[in-house]
Amino acid sequence: MPKSSSNKFICIHGHFYQPPRENAWLEVIEVQDSAHPYHDWNERITAECYEPNATSRILDTDQVIRDIVNNYSKISFNFGPTLLSWMELYAKETYEAILAADKESIKRFDGHGSAIAQVYNHIIMPLANARDKETQIIWGIIDFEKRFGRRPEGMWLAEAAVDTETLEALAEQGIKFTVLAPRQAKSIRKIGESKWEEVNDQTVNTRRSYACNLPSGKSINLFFYDGGISQSIAFNGLLNDGQRFAESLLNAIDRNDRQTQLVHVATDGETYGHHHKHGDMALAFCIDHIEKNEDVTLTNYGQFLSISPPQFEAQIIENSSWSCVHGVERWRSDCGCNSGGHSGWTQQWRKPLRDSLDWLRDAAAEVFEREGAKYFNDPWNARNNYIHVVLDRNDVSIEKFMKTHAREEVPPSRVFRLMEMQRHAMLMYTSCGWFFDEVSGIETTQVMQYACRVVQLANQTNEVNYETEFLKRLEAAPSNIPAYHNAAVVYERFVLPSLINLKRVGMHFAVSSIFEDEPETLTIFNYSTTSQSFVKKAAGEQKLVLGITKVKSLVTRSEKKFAFAVIYLGKHNIIGNISLDMETDLFSGMQFRMIKAFEEGRLGDVIGTMQMYFGPEKYTIWQLFSDEKRKILDLIAQESMAELERSLRKSYNSDYQLITALSNNGLPIPNAYKTTFEYILNADLIHCFTSEKINIKEMERISGELVRWSLKIDDAGKLSRLAGESIRSELKRISADRENVKRIQRLNRMFPLLEKFNLDPNLHNSQNLYFQISKEENSNKNALPEWLDQFKLLGENLGVKVG
Repeated sequence: MPKSSSNKFICIHGHFYQPPRENAWLEVIEVQDSAHPYHDWNERITAECYEPNATSRILDTDQVIRDIVNNYSKISFNFGPTLLSWMELYAKETYEAILAADKESIKRFDGHGSAIAQVYNHIIMPLANARDKETQIIWGIIDFEKRFGRRPEGMWLAEAAVDTETLEALAEQGIKFTVLAPRQAKSIRKIGESKWEEVNDQTVNTRRSYACNLPSGKSINLFFYDGGISQSIAFNGLLNDGQRFAESLLNAIDRNDRQTQLVHVATDGETYGHHHKHGDMALAFCIDHIEKNEDVTLTNYGQFLSISPPQFEAQIIENSSWSCVHGVERWRSDCGCNSGGHSGWTQQWRKPLRDSLDWLRDAAAEVFEREGAKYFNDPWNARNNYIHVVLDRNDVSIEKFMKTHAREEVPPSRVFRLMEMQRHAMLMYTSCGWFFDEVSGIETTQVMQYACRVVQLANQTNEVNYETEFLKRLEAAPSNIPAYHNAAVVYERFVLPSLINLKRVGMHFAVSSIFEDEPETLTIFNYSTTSQSFVKKAAGEQKLVLGITKVKSLVTRSEKKFAFAVIYLGKHNIIGNISLDMETDLFSGMQFRMIKAFEEGRLGDVIGTMQMYFGPEKYTIWQLFSDEKRKILDLIAQESMAELERSLRKSYNSDYQLITALSNNGLPIPNAYKTTFEYILNADLIHCFTSEKINIKEMERISGELVRWSLKIDDAGKLSRLAGESIRSELKRISADRENVKRIQRLNRMFPLLEKFNLDPNLHNSQNLYFQISKEENSNKNALPEWLDQFKLLGENLGVKVG
């Protein structure tokens, strides 16, 4: 509820979004080396921004944590649906904290949740056709309802890009408001008056809401955020000081205006932690500071509209956005907007790329309508409702979709190929494909990958080949990098190698089955495999696998059966073959001959038999999907490293006294021995951090040995990460066993040793858990005094103050 007598409000909006990065066929994000040490950029930005904002710190004057808060519950925010779908699987704690924050905000803001929806995959709405506009909004709403359990009041437009047709589409679906930049306001007038007053980003009053009456007779509410403060948050260092951030919002209130006012700002949510380190803490401090001010009240847009309905109406500047001063040209022309840093580069590729995708979209729509008429009662209505299957690909949702939208006796694979063709025809318009400087950038190759999937599905659905014409059109999109020439070359070099079909999945299954314990039935990303026949033989390091397996897409429901044979010669040396049409009797004869030759040690005959039955075409470990290939190579490397460690440890143990004698007599120690000792001591320290029980005596021994032989920590980054995980694991055990004084004493003894090792563990999650335990212990009257003393010391070691 608003503070008594206060009619001055503040709202901070964060637009949290990452472009979909999933491989168009596997539906997972493959490793992105540029995000090191994280697997991919979603994981990295989650660690730097999304998770910290769910558990943000407020520090006291001694820079010790005095409170941990969920920022999302006190701001307005939207999360991209495709990002939330990733978080639901790979950052579940943060995902659940975001949903919980919305529920908390409903209580805080008179029944109005702080989360608002977003157009589904961040396409530039003014550049989309009417059908895509409608589906993007419907999918965004349904995704929101599934996650947040309520209807969204507002919707964020990608890049705040807007035109009247988009506002009409929002209003048609019951969306009450959207948020725009001040430069997108064209004119305003008081409701009931006839004369319009032209405004610009400097003259529009951003402290009020506006109604926008549409040609259809519908209306939608608009909020134009404070551009100056938003700019300072994002680019001018305002987040360097949480109090200055708060004061800038408080000072924006017009003290001479007695009318109800809303000072509000909007930026990319990644500003709070990813773009600006510890930006989440500046936000938490700012919110805390504002909440202590009796003259103002924190709010969100939904609550403000209920308190103060618009008294003015506004008209928008058509085809405008928040991130391009030229309107929406950044996503269709060489307008001059770019990310900078490449003198002499142009973005002349933008228009031909969009033109090429528009051509492909329209061609695919023709196939969809022609083929869809055979399978659907209403193809476009079916597309609007396909989001229910995307959100939950199980037999129940698939059966319901088929029953509701498909005609009887229709093969599911035909239905879902058409639906996926349309889904990817929208994904290929994700805005980031045009935002940056170069057509070969990862964001642009990503949208071309989605286009490649459209081409493939159109071919599988209707046996039409759009690729030749599509490549010809892409030739008109020039690259700034001479070696790449144009987008067609980029497509052939970076997109086509990613293309996957059922045969390639079968090849992957065959190779990976060598290393799996129970490979007969595997789920490989969004494909399932079921073996009709499977035989695995081993002779020392060498292995032979043969089988007949059915591979099925869990997305399109397409399936094929393969016969395969793979021989593993050790290390990374693998030879395999696959066939789509081998008869069962023929396979049985081949299997008998190959197994006999393998068991008799005639490897040349094994390989010769494979070639005779399958032909000369072979595949190797390099045909594996990227992440699986790395996993298997890492597994092979670990086996070799374990063998190396056993050898070095043997030398360490047997020659330790000799090296001691050399040292005691002032003789130089050979470098080979120093290297051996350093390797073994680092390996021992890794074991300390990965074992279930903290062994302080062992850590003290390692510390002493490192000093004695003047050795160093080999990989401080890895050891720091392991130390942080070890502390959190031990703190979990402490939480479950709160009368065990020795356990908490042991953990406290670990911190001085970490300083000796010069390790800097990430304590974020441990601090969260400690803070949670401390809240519970405040009401525990039976805690042992010795345990409480150690717990307080642990708080000092973790940098958390216990109330």
